[in-house]
This record gives sequence, C-alpha cells and structure tokens, in this order.
Amino acid sequence: MSTSQFTSLFQHRDYLRLFTAQVSALFGTGLTTVALGLLAYELAGAAAGAVLGTALTIKMLVYVTVAPVVAAFAHRLPRRPFLVALNAVRGAIVLGLPFIDQIWQIYLLIAILQTASAAFTPTYQAIIPDILPDERDYTRALSAAQLAATMETLLSPMLAAAALTLISFHWLFVGTAIGFAVSAALVLATRIPGPATGAAGSFRERITVGLRIFAATPRLRGLLGLNLVVAAAGSMIMVNTVNYVRDTLGGTQSGVAMLLAANGFGTLLVAMALPRLLDRTGARPVMLTGAATLVLGLGAAIALSTAGAGDWRWSAALTIWLLIGAGTAAILTPTGQLLRRSARPADRPALFAAQFSLSHLAWLISYPVAGWLTAAAGFTLTWITLIGLAGAGFAVAQRMWPRRDPEQLTHLHAVGTIDPARLRDAERVDATHYRHTHPYVIDVDHPRWPTARQLAAAA
Repeated sequence: MSTSQFTSLFQHRDYLRLFTAQVSALFGTGLTTVALGLLAYELAGAAAGAVLGTALTIKMLVYVTVAPVVAAFAHRLPRRPFLVALNAVRGAIVLGLPFIDQIWQIYLLIAILQTASAAFTPTYQAIIPDILPDERDYTRALSAAQLAATMETLLSPMLAAAALTLISFHWLFVGTAIGFAVSAALVLATRIPGPATGAAGSFRERITVGLRIFAATPRLRGLLGLNLVVAAAGSMIMVNTVNYVRDTLGGTQSGVAMLLAANGFGTLLVAMALPRLLDRTGARPVMLTGAATLVLGLGAAIALSTAGAGDWRWSAALTIWLLIGAGTAAILTPTGQLLRRSARPADRPALFAAQFSLSHLAWLISYPVAGWLTAAAGFTLTWITLIGLAGAGFAVAQRMWPRRDPEQLTHLHAVGTIDPARLRDAERVDATHYRHTHPYVIDVDHPRWPTARQLAAAA
C-alpha cells in the first residue's frame, strides 16, 4: 500500500489501536522465539536443536488445529474480554519461562502460550470488518496485517540482537511480557462492536471455504509449494542457528543474535525494494525467484557445513543467513496481494485463515526435521533433507502456478446455471451459453477453475 493509503486507514482511531495491539503482540512473540532458542541451549546444550524443534512443532500443531476452529466461532465470542484474557495468559507464561529448569516444562508452557496466540489472530481478524465497514479500508487492513506479520519476521531478530549486546537473553522474556501488556491495554481502549452479522453456513462450511478456494485456484496451489520452501529454509534458521553458532563456530549469545539479525536484515532490504518491482513484473516471477534463492541458500549452507575450520566461516554464514532472509521476503511480501486477488471480499477472511493454517502445516513438517534429525545425524544430512523439501515445494509451485495468469478470464456460463442478474454484462453466444469476462475467483457461481480447453472455447 502507498503512504497515503496507510494514512487514510490509520485515521480510524479504533482500528489504529487494535492494529498497534496486534503489532505489539507480534513483536513480543518474535522476541520469545529468539530467547527460547537460547534457553533450550542453556538446558540441553548440544541437544538444543531437538528441544527447540519439538517446542516449535508443538507451536505449529496448535496453530494448525486451534486457529481454524476459533475462526469459525469468532463471531460468537465476547471479543474484547477474550483478547485481553489471551494477552494476560501469554504475558504470564513468558514471565515464567526464565525460571524453568526442566525441558518438559518448556513443552507445556509453549503449548499453552501458542494456544493463546493461535486463538488471538483469527479473533483479531474477525473484528476488523466490523470496525472498518468500508470495503476499501477493509482490504487495506488485510494488507496491513500481512505487512505487520512480515515486518515482525524481519525486525524481531534485529531488535533481539541489539538487546543481547547489553543484557542476558532472560530479559527478552520480560520484553515479551511488556509487549503483551501493551497489547492488552490497547484492546481495552478500543471500542469493539458486536458482530455486524452472524456467519453464514454451517461450522463445516465456515471452516472449509478457504481450503476449497486453495484447492481449486492454480496460483494458490502454487503458493502451497512456496509455503514449504519458506518453511524448509526458515526452520534451518530458527532451529539450527543456536547450535551452529555455539557448537560449530564457537560463538556466544551475541553471535546467535548477529546471525538472526543478518537474516532479518536481508528480509528487510528485499521487502522495501519489492513494491515497485511487483507493479512491473507481478507476483509469480518475484515469488519463484525467492524460492530459487532459498534453495540456493540451503545449498550454500550444506557446503559450509562440510568446510574446514576458519574465521572465514563467520562471513560465509552471515552471507547465507542474509540470502535466506532475502528469499523469504520475496515470497512472504506478495502473499497478501495474492490472497486478495483470489477471493471475493466476503471470502477473504476465510482465505487468509486458510493460509495461516496451511503455511503453519508446512512448518509442522520442517521443524521436526530440523530439530530431531540434527540431534541424530548432524547439520549436513539435516540440511540435505531440508533442501529436498524446498526443492519439492519449488517444483510444485512452478508446475501448479501457470506462467500466464491474468486476473480477468473470458469464460462460458451455461444457461440456467447462474442468476441472470449476474450476467447483465455477458454476451449470449448461442442457445445454451453466455460469454462472460471478469476477475475470476472461486465462489458459488464459479466452483471450479476453467480448463485450458474451456478457456479456448470461450475465446
């Protein structure tokens, strides 16, 4: 979005407070992720990767299962008290993390913490259309939410890196708790109306509509592959950085933060450069280039893992971590645009919720590989496995997402299969068909994507 669009959106005071509450909570969660890796190393040493992999697997399992259910029931919840309670739970949990001394306690607290986080996001998303009834504002809010999530990925490691030069990682948990407290205070200051309308359809329909759109839309099937590429490369960064720095490079907690900051800096650079490029090229070439960059970064990491000792490895690692950050931004930054393009306004919340769950499902696959396999077989075999996952996701994206992917499609409707009022601008081509041209998305009137033969017949 342009600066003027942001300014217009943030003139809505209640939305600004709620958005700031979400950003504060996101950055708190990001700091926890960095601190959790260092805590796992303190408790488990060389087995920290397995511990962190298990903890993050629990996180993804909770996200995949809890978020869709909460999204389906979000219209029935007492939303402001619920959001405040979720922030209170998260704040209490992170304050307890520095005092634990058993690995099983990490798993228990992470399960509770991430259950609250998985419930927060869909509840927040369900409030936005009631605060911003104007369709243009709501669309911009979806973009802002996607941008906030991306910026958290970029900036949290950099903020943690700066903090760790001055304080112990235990204090990052305090920073996280402050973030959740600020989020709760902002929610309390926000006027949150009751749902404008009840959600239509059964529980099953509400929970699956986004998944059906994903399954039927070629570009979104490609996005599924790209989610796997991001998760494969990202799990190497999130799970293996601590052990690689401490055990292989002989670094300290500041070294861990430095590599994570390099990753975030690479993401930030690309995210800032992308808007103009996307206007010229569209999303597909940018996102596929990002996927190729991630595969290249994993390949370079494998080469580094087999190299001999030397101070040069720090420079090489910084370059590789930065490269992976850049590739991640090239995929994540256009994702919101891709989702908005692929659904009617009424279906966009369900589609964003589906992306939330499906992207975390990819992490659910890659986190155990990065954690458990590293503990059993070392970095080289683990990263070879991860590059295999990334390569498979890249191949899926290339195959499923057509090179030619126009927004508007000329297609045929059989007479009697659609409300004639929707065909006022259509052309009658024969006794049984209308020809229609408009932005094509999966909905009640268009339950399937037209085949190449059907498009040729309509041309």
